[in-house]
Amino acid sequence: MNYLIVVTILWAFSFSLIGQYLAGQVDSDLAVLVRVLIATALFVPFTAWRGLPAALIRGFWLAGALQFGVTYLCLYRSFAVLTVPEVLLFTVLTPIYVTLIDDALQRRFNRWAMLAAAVAVVGGIIIRFRPLHGDYLLGFVLLQVANATFAAGQVICRRLLLRYPTDVPMSRLFGHFFLGALVLALPSWLLFGDATKMPQTAMQWGVLIYMGVFATALGMYWWVKGSTQVDAGVLAIMNELHVPAGLLVNVLIWNRDADLQRIALGGVVIMASFWLNRLGRRASARFAA
Repeated sequence: MNYLIVVTILWAFSFSLIGQYLAGQVDSDLAVLVRVLIATALFVPFTAWRGLPAALIRGFWLAGALQFGVTYLCLYRSFAVLTVPEVLLFTVLTPIYVTLIDDALQRRFNRWAMLAAAVAVVGGIIIRFRPLHGDYLLGFVLLQVANATFAAGQVICRRLLLRYPTDVPMSRLFGHFFLGALVLALPSWLLFGDATKMPQTAMQWGVLIYMGVFATALGMYWWVKGSTQVDAGVLAIMNELHVPAGLLVNVLIWNRDADLQRIALGGVVIMASFWLNRLGRRASARFAA
């Protein structure tokens, strides 16, 4: 749980940093590629290539392609038509995708986990809902693809690590994750990148380096590690905490106007979803007994 909380704080800065310094200024494909290259450079030198189940390696490549490749290519493109608050609003459905995908892979339907995820989504909507203006439909579609692939990637990693326990440290597995992301990020830059939108300032390069080292390399590593220490319901709910965290960062650093009462109310609703998930686990345990 502590890993997930730390990463939530790291990622809370990401939305505002992208919107403030990168969106519309630095090519989105290049920004994704730089983040992936930095993370790959940090992990690949320590990557284990032998003695691992082939399914585990393939799964990590697939998860990387989904959770970072597809997700972030769509996320960065959404900033071209959406504001930071709208991006935060359209990401509130991620917990539902986490729950549905995890249930589908286990061929079951966990009503308590779905209820808890739905309550977390309501909390996110309370915090962030605003009337929408402009060309937001394309942004909505892009972010739903991003939400679904981000959810799929983390569920796949979690289930693979639980299904194929190994003595190899997870840090020596994660190079495979970012190599999978690179399979999509590099061709996307070569095909669609705009070389005229290179970073122009030290601040832009600094943001990319921060995102590559902390939000991407360490953030994804700690998030996957933390996901194996909680159940799918808690993982789904944790996907919602970025909304209040991201808004608080936006208020504290850039002094943007925000309705603190709505943030507080939505935060209470999200915390209530943790209670619902715990109640569901207890009910399931009693039923199993």
